[in-house]
Amino acid sequence: MARQDSQPQLKDQDLYEELRKKGDSKQKAARISNAAANRGRSSVGKSGGKSSPYEEWTVDELKKRAKELDLHGYSKLKKDELIETLRNH
Repeated sequence: MARQDSQPQLKDQDLYEELRKKGDSKQKAARISNAAANRGRSSVGKSGGKSSPYEEWTVDELKKRAKELDLHGYSKLKKDELIETLRNH
């Protein structure tokens, strides 16, 4: 039976929170934390790339990422607001 709320069920809450603090989206953090719980942390993410935290990105890079994600209303946001919008996507 499906859950009634829209929040995903997390199998490794600590890892999820750590990934969110690093700047990963909710979906990505949930996917990685659940995969780590199923297969073990050491086997997850070996083939993935590495990206710097959003705080190290330029505003233009952040806006480009927002456009890639098809977000709206980001053009007038300040850098910290844009980072929050990307993280909460």
